Amino acid sequence: MGSKQIAQETFDDAVQENIAEFEMDPEEAVREAVQQFESQGVDLSNIVKAVRPPASENGQRQKHQILLTLESLSRAVAEPDVAELPQQLSALAAQCKEQPAFRYLAGQNGAYPVVLSACQLAAGDRDLLLQALCTLSALLDGQPDLLDGAGLEMLLQSLRERREDAEMALAGMRCVRHACLKHERNRRHFVKGGILPLLTGAIVQHGDSADVVRTAASALRVMTFDDDIRVPFGHAHDHARMIVLENDGLRVLIEAAKAFPDNCGVLSELCATLSRLSVRNEFCQEIVDLGGLSFMVTLLADCMEHPDVVKQVLSAIRAVAGNDDVKDAIVDAGATELIVLAISHHLGNPQVCEQGCAALCALALRKPDNCSVIVEGGGALAALQAMKAHPREVAVQKQACMLIRNLVSRSRDLSRPILDMGAEILISEARAAHRDCDDVARAALRDLGCKVELRELWTGQKGSLAQ
Repeated sequence: MGSKQIAQETFDDAVQENIAEFEMDPEEAVREAVQQFESQGVDLSNIVKAVRPPASENGQRQKHQILLTLESLSRAVAEPDVAELPQQLSALAAQCKEQPAFRYLAGQNGAYPVVLSACQLAAGDRDLLLQALCTLSALLDGQPDLLDGAGLEMLLQSLRERREDAEMALAGMRCVRHACLKHERNRRHFVKGGILPLLTGAIVQHGDSADVVRTAASALRVMTFDDDIRVPFGHAHDHARMIVLENDGLRVLIEAAKAFPDNCGVLSELCATLSRLSVRNEFCQEIVDLGGLSFMVTLLADCMEHPDVVKQVLSAIRAVAGNDDVKDAIVDAGATELIVLAISHHLGNPQVCEQGCAALCALALRKPDNCSVIVEGGGALAALQAMKAHPREVAVQKQACMLIRNLVSRSRDLSRPILDMGAEILISEARAAHRDCDDVARAALRDLGCKVELRELWTGQKGSLAQ
């Protein structure tokens, strides 16, 4: 069961009751209301945790500030008062960005059609339209369901007609990204409407703008997500194929990287998007042929102190290593040593450890020569150290077990050195602690030559089977 939900009005009434009946000061009244509802299992993430202004003299309830701002914007749109629009749009955007609960409250009270009307009113005024798009972006963040067909068409038209304007492109793409996160229908409609060439075109046209390149790459990546739990089968693979085959996406992204040799943020974003596009053998090979592997290895070496960047590069290397020929190219490029260094350097970071083990695991699969390089370079030891450092992180334990299994499955001569590092105890502990590790841990122990007990209930019999 999901968490319970309450309306903003219910929370506000509880706060006012604490003030009126229990004589609490406003801050204490809010804290008490939060504690009361959370103890009942209520999710307050979309609730404004502040004191609503007291009722007026005639008993009329007052509203939270963001709703007062929304009313002012509504009046400016209805009149229409172009002179007031910039100020009201700016105020609403600032409050939406302040916290998710504010924009949720605004969204629940009709903010979207008001902001969309402002965008339509501003169509001929570049600066006003820019402000309106920024406000729409702030409102859509975390609320993709608000977007309708009219808003989608307005965004596509804006990106087409003002593609030469970097600021306008940036504002429009931010709206698109927010509208497509966790929303498969919006993704499909945007792709059908022609968003992919607009995104790759923005990277080419504004290749000197770090913000545009980073945002466009991120928006492209979102088109390859399958994160909408309401839809059983998404179009992630189809969208990745269209980006590569119909819009030359791999070349566009790798060429864009050349303009930002020292910008880890941009390069990390490009790397993350390349990772999502590595869905076919030929795509992985094309990334290498275009120089993508070289920039990944360089990025890993140059940004070793930045764990977020390291994690993205390791994920990308793992993805392109799905191609057996690319595995060899990665090892030949010296990436193995850098991956081991990344795990050791960020041993306290479970995400880096997970992705590092996963990358080595991919490089070792069906490649005995690579396995020797990995073990000699300290890869097995680094994986076991990661298991020691993160005994409760099932993803780390699972990837490390899979790596050990791949290292020895076709290279049994590596079993003894790895066992001497203490692998059997750590893998057995992972198997005992995490049900999700049972299969991979058992396989690793078996291929290491350890005795493995398999206990399972035999239908109709008491006892167990040992294997």
